[in-house]
Amino acid sequence: MVEAPEASLADPGSVDRPAPLVSIRDVVSTEHRRIASGWGEVDRVLGGGLVPGSLTLLGGEPGIGKSTLLLSLCLRAAGAGHRCVYVAAEESASQVRMRADRVSRNGLPAEFLVCESSDLPAALLAASSAALVVIDSIQTVRIPTLRSISGSVLQIRESVFRIQEAAKHPAAMADSGPAFILVGHITKGGEIAGPKLLEHMVDTVLSFEGDRQMGLRFLRAQKNRFGSTQELGVFDMGGEGLIEIPDPGAIFRSSGDRDLPGVAVASLVEGSRAFLVEIQSLTQEVNLAMPRRVATGVDSRRLLSILAVLEKRVGLKLGTCDVFLSAVGGFVAKEPSADLAVAMAVASAARHRPIPKQTVFAGEVTLTGELRSPTSVARRVAEAARLGYREIVLPVSQARPSAAFDADATPNSIDISSCRDIVDCVKKYLV
Repeated sequence: MVEAPEASLADPGSVDRPAPLVSIRDVVSTEHRRIASGWGEVDRVLGGGLVPGSLTLLGGEPGIGKSTLLLSLCLRAAGAGHRCVYVAAEESASQVRMRADRVSRNGLPAEFLVCESSDLPAALLAASSAALVVIDSIQTVRIPTLRSISGSVLQIRESVFRIQEAAKHPAAMADSGPAFILVGHITKGGEIAGPKLLEHMVDTVLSFEGDRQMGLRFLRAQKNRFGSTQELGVFDMGGEGLIEIPDPGAIFRSSGDRDLPGVAVASLVEGSRAFLVEIQSLTQEVNLAMPRRVATGVDSRRLLSILAVLEKRVGLKLGTCDVFLSAVGGFVAKEPSADLAVAMAVASAARHRPIPKQTVFAGEVTLTGELRSPTSVARRVAEAARLGYREIVLPVSQARPSAAFDADATPNSIDISSCRDIVDCVKKYLV
């Protein structure tokens, strides 16, 4: 048998000159050149600011405030001396000026420039000398030489390629191009419209969330090549635009002073901050064959598993009850440490017994009913102590805090209680 010749690593159709190689030690980092957005909450989510030559994609529901957020960001960055270009592909320059007058608090900086055009190549050429370029939106800009409408897969894919080329390999003699922020429309399913390649090509994917009936807005990072994806930015939408809330300690709790059944406070961590979120539950006996389970701000699948644990391990009869659960303030509790507060809120509502109002819960409830320890315990205890709570309930493994733990919250300011499982916790606080 004649062996086939070994395949060559070289592409016969490639050019003769190879791509340049450089040692990682000789590559200049752009960490120190980050562009501060002027929003502490935005910089927190981004990991310290915008990186030159990066692509950021911002998605969110219509009317949630994406354009308002980016307009305010441009005003602040331009006020700090950074040249900003706002490519208005969906509205006129006069409409941008009208919104800028409404949200501006320190006048309109001269470094804030508006490009009223949907022609992407022309807009990129005009914005070549900018430090920050906002394209509102990626679904409405187009490349005239392509025979397809704006928002089509071909237009979006080629547009992102052009923007990436302008950011990573600028025509000017500069190390990197502008930092680009692209506004993305979302579909009915909540995903950013267009090919999935769009999210893969950009460096950062941000999600702007919130209930339009309420003022609170949340900025999260779903992807971030330059920082954590665990941080959360909190804003309040008012008549004059967005206001950042650097210390959202009390906005996720009700203002009542009475101890009421069905209420428990969860200690949650998002990135570098701890949040105390009030979980409210209501149970009502019904004659329906399939009782309703409605969860707002909590994963409905986690609620179903917790209800099963309460029935099997604790003995609560919830099979004939509607169960409604809600996190106060529009907060979305994603981490498992909310389980204990959810279980206690439901148990409190079912037994019509209130939990002491100055008590906080943190821990994951397993299917066996046991409690698992949460992460960042010291941060949770410190925040509970700062906000005046007297007791925090943790799994048994966290009953004896370390010296570093004591430095954040001393036993004099808050008591640290422990429970082994959900049965122990219900007996301790609801009997």
